Amino acid sequence: MYTYNLDPVLLHLGPLEIRWYGLIYVLGFFLTILWLQHLRKKSKLNLNSEEIWDLIFYVMVGVLIGSRLFEVFWEPSYYLTNPLRFLKIWEGGMSFHGGFVGSVIGGWLYCRKKKILFWNIADAISTPAIFALGLGRIANFTNGELVGRVSNAKWCVVFPAYDDLCRHPQVLYSAMQRIILSGWLGWLQFSQQFTPGFIFWNLVLWEGLGRFIIDFVREDALYLGFTVGQWFSVMMIIAALWIFNKKYKNDWKKIFSTKTEVLKKEDEL
Repeated sequence: MYTYNLDPVLLHLGPLEIRWYGLIYVLGFFLTILWLQHLRKKSKLNLNSEEIWDLIFYVMVGVLIGSRLFEVFWEPSYYLTNPLRFLKIWEGGMSFHGGFVGSVIGGWLYCRKKKILFWNIADAISTPAIFALGLGRIANFTNGELVGRVSNAKWCVVFPAYDDLCRHPQVLYSAMQRIILSGWLGWLQFSQQFTPGFIFWNLVLWEGLGRFIIDFVREDALYLGFTVGQWFSVMMIIAALWIFNKKYKNDWKKIFSTKTEVLKKEDEL
């Protein structure tokens, strides 16, 4: 058992606070830039350095607006009674599904402006995006927010600001799931050539499934047995499976054939 006692503020500069939450998102931003620059050098991304920065600007604006708008939808009284809270992103309250929708819209608008194929960009940014979101879950933990359900597990956490019960650190489960998923997407990026959009829809499927499972230990309101996040995740899973069946059957065959060849070589050794 661990009792949460972290200070979410790294540094006080007069009225200004520098929070771990904001710093972690800044780290995710720069890691995304580095990843895209790496893809560019490997000729896997047809953008120059300036265009990469422009793309990330569009995506980040989409993330910030989308994630906040979804939070207002879920907690209207909290934000509408004090609209300035909408701007205080360093305090948390960033909806994943809203940020996801916003990032897709931002990326699509950029691709439309530059007249480039959206799916190539979506594939390229999927790996660092989900890794950054994994870091974001660690940021949620530093803020002591999004607590899990009551648990008697040895690794449960007490959040004194919430209550004195020991709970699942579900945001850390989510962080681990997303970091593992980023490894899978990175492997797809460099293993072989796939149809544009295949990596992106892998993100949609596996993140939707991961969120759906982990939300069973999240302390949240239920609607017909599931959290709001689970219902959105079900939509993600269904959409991804439908798209895979319609457009990407051969890409899945490539993966399974590659694994079969690897197993054969191991048997020969």
